[in-house]
Amino acid sequence: MTTATLGRPGRFEIGRVFNSTFSVISRNIGLCVGLALLFSGLPTLVIRMLQQPQIDAMMQRDPSALADPDAMLRNSYVSVIGGLVSFVLAMLLQSALVRATIEDLSGKRPTFSDCIGMAIVFLLPTVGISLLVGLGSVIAMIALVVPGIILWLGWSMSVPVLIREQLGVFGSMSRSRALTKGNRWALFGLFLILIIIAMVIQWVMLLVLVLFGGIVAEVGATLVQTVVTMVLSVATAVSYVELRQVKEGTSVDELAEIFS
Repeated sequence: MTTATLGRPGRFEIGRVFNSTFSVISRNIGLCVGLALLFSGLPTLVIRMLQQPQIDAMMQRDPSALADPDAMLRNSYVSVIGGLVSFVLAMLLQSALVRATIEDLSGKRPTFSDCIGMAIVFLLPTVGISLLVGLGSVIAMIALVVPGIILWLGWSMSVPVLIREQLGVFGSMSRSRALTKGNRWALFGLFLILIIIAMVIQWVMLLVLVLFGGIVAEVGATLVQTVVTMVLSVATAVSYVELRQVKEGTSVDELAEIFS
């Protein structure tokens, strides 16, 4: 297979990252969608369906259902457990898609079992990074919004660094800050565009859910969330490769050596 590189760009470009992101997905559509459905789509749909009775009661303003302490307790358990499960699965999905993206950009054919295996190996440090990044960013945003955003952008490449360079939790976070230095506002523009697109689509699906309800709307909302999660994960991995090339002139073949 011919190596599919991003070239050796002189600066980080949002358009190039967009193109590479959707190229990776299109070349591996079955793998990317399969991973997204396994780790995001199906679990999200199950959790939504378990929470649906309480949602219906709120939408219908049913006082008896809302006042039922047993029902409220059950829904609280579902929400907490569902949130924890979704968080862990999201970490597995991001790691698996990082692996798939770097393999694809090196001209190799990523496989389902290999991506899942890599995600499982790095699950605990990935969870640790996510918790530290989230906590640190929230604390910084409580003080001032802009420093919180800058801090989050500085750490945004931590998971790809962990998967590729195996520097551990704190080493990956430090390396991410060095790698993103000078390109954080470009990254902000990239993620902002993706988030705005995702929000617009999700608002449309929410309107459908309110107007029509039922399983069809739930499936539609779940599919939108699945696709958004998949695109954001691949875009993060592509951004990491782009930053390595911009700052260090590193080829994707060199990036893939650790996986050989």
